[in-house]
Amino acid sequence: MAGMPLNDMPWWRWRTNVRSALHMLSDPAFHQNCWVPGVPGYGDITDAVYRLVEDTWLDNWSAEKYVGTVFRDSQEAALVDVAVLRVLRIMHQVGADAPVTAYLQHHGWSEAVRAAREAHVRLAAGDGDDPDTPPRSLDELAAAMHIV
Repeated sequence: MAGMPLNDMPWWRWRTNVRSALHMLSDPAFHQNCWVPGVPGYGDITDAVYRLVEDTWLDNWSAEKYVGTVFRDSQEAALVDVAVLRVLRIMHQVGADAPVTAYLQHHGWSEAVRAAREAHVRLAAGDGDDPDTPPRSLDELAAAMHIV
């Protein structure tokens, strides 16, 4: 996200939140190293899901609605839709306030992680970023979103 031109996408702040959420949801090492021990500054799975859907309402309609504004093309939108649906299905099954381990132990979690990874990689590539950098803290995310 650091290399993303700030005027490239009209709603780049929404895209930044979606990318941050997908990045965290897609990284099993991050889950084990940050979410499981509750490292301060990174929120939890519920926080990530909120960032994924808060402004975009992707829990109510397709990402296709935002092609050209938040997402570059239909392929990005389709990958985001799959990730959102898989993560939300698990959240509804285990509960929004469930501990991180309940998500990680869910039988569908690996599929949700894979879907989030595919979407994250596609969006990162579209923005010219390395998808394998570690997720940024929520403070770093907030600072990046206030530079304009």
